[in-house]
Amino acid sequence: MMFSKVIYEDQPELEDDGTKEKPYGKMKYVAVIKAEIFKSLVNGGVLKAEKFKSLLHDGYNGSEKFRFLLMVARKKSSWKVWVLRIAYLVLLWTILVQFKDIIGDMVTPTSFKTRSSVTTVASLPPQRTYENNGYLMVSSNGGLNQMRAGICDMVAIARYMNVTLIVPELDNTSFWNDYSQFADIFDVDYFIDSLRDEVRILRELPPEQKHKVESQSLYSMPPISWSNMTYYYEVIIPRMKTYEVVHFTKSDARLANNGIPDEVQKLRCRANYDALRFTPPIEKLAKKIVDILRSRGPFLSLHLRYEMDMIAFSGCNEGCTHEEIDELTKMRYAYPWWKEKEIDSEKKRLDGLCPLTPEETALTLRALGIDRNIQVYIAAGDIYKYEKRMEMLHDSFPNLVKKETLLEASELDPFRNHSNRMAALDYYVSIESDIFVPSYRGNMAKLVEGHRRYLGYKKTILLDKKALVELIDLYKNGTIGWNEFSNSVKEAHADRVGGPTSRSVVPGKPKLEDYFYTNPHECIQE
Repeated sequence: MMFSKVIYEDQPELEDDGTKEKPYGKMKYVAVIKAEIFKSLVNGGVLKAEKFKSLLHDGYNGSEKFRFLLMVARKKSSWKVWVLRIAYLVLLWTILVQFKDIIGDMVTPTSFKTRSSVTTVASLPPQRTYENNGYLMVSSNGGLNQMRAGICDMVAIARYMNVTLIVPELDNTSFWNDYSQFADIFDVDYFIDSLRDEVRILRELPPEQKHKVESQSLYSMPPISWSNMTYYYEVIIPRMKTYEVVHFTKSDARLANNGIPDEVQKLRCRANYDALRFTPPIEKLAKKIVDILRSRGPFLSLHLRYEMDMIAFSGCNEGCTHEEIDELTKMRYAYPWWKEKEIDSEKKRLDGLCPLTPEETALTLRALGIDRNIQVYIAAGDIYKYEKRMEMLHDSFPNLVKKETLLEASELDPFRNHSNRMAALDYYVSIESDIFVPSYRGNMAKLVEGHRRYLGYKKTILLDKKALVELIDLYKNGTIGWNEFSNSVKEAHADRVGGPTSRSVVPGKPKLEDYFYTNPHECIQE
């Protein structure tokens, strides 16, 4: 079924309801007029100090006239005195009520003011008007940060195809079994409103289109990975015009890193660094963690990828016992969707493809000269065999902390069994940290790296794991001493601290390139 041309425009202003002026008494009429004058001045943003003073002066003169009237009224009858007293109080109360907001602004410190979770009409960007080519539904896939990047790509794709984007659904079928939806993680109203000048976003399909897909069928497809905009113009738009509603079954890596127009790249950044705000409950708790850490001094966020699933699926078992290796192997084979089963752990480690172990991480941080007294925040899930594997790291950096040690158990209760919400807390803290160090460059590490570049090249130590495991082995077998080991580690990472650089480009092999979201240099003003 084809559809007619649709133009989206701003909501029209409210029309005058034609209500006639009510027969207010003279004194009440004066109060109403002054209130309305004040409102117009405040709403227009033009209330100057002189006008404020003048208005107060007028109110004062008015009160003198009231006192005179009261003296006359006493001579006539006592009940009239009470009426005038009440009118006088009403006038004063009206003035106070009208001045309340501006007086409040005058005396409230700016630092005490917080962002409202509701976007006001006055702060909304003007809505973009365009001919709608159809409706795009998206099923995001992967963990939180893989979905985050995919959603940003979908915003840019929808905008430049001139289609309406339906708020993407999050992945509830992955290993982590987190059933959180978009509105549980991100501020959905802000997401919709902040992008209204670029693309129309709806919470769900309009009734007509919803009925159509429910009663007939929904055209679903996975867009081709690492595509440029030509693919979406030449392949997807015709399908939009044929089916009206198109459903993307995957969102990860569906837009190329390079060869994309700057305006598209900048919209990807805007979606990521502005429009995708966490919900107020997540932001509030994450900010509390940051405030606690900052009150104690500088802190390093360590994204230590050593959870059981990570070790099992990567096949990296350095330092594990035979029993532990058997346990991890069984877990890997238990999930049929994990394609790689037989893994040469040692070869993979020497190639720099394994996450560093907690012990290797401790040696690396010490060799880099990280202050042993700095707070080290563990931005991760449950570490595999925590007590045994974290002993060396804790001895090297005694101020080791995590969410569970900084917060009351009751504060984390709403987040438990919701891995994406927990990951959101770690993302926020990692963005705010003085130093960020990932032991493995997964999706969170990549997105945090890019976000910290965007915020002004905040220090991010990007570990060269291939060089590190070689140096660590040489140190552990006694071939080199501590000083040589430390100097070599520092030399290997001298230019790997998240500073300005160009993205690597590997034609035809996008997986080998620098990911766009690790270094969105098109969006960074030098």
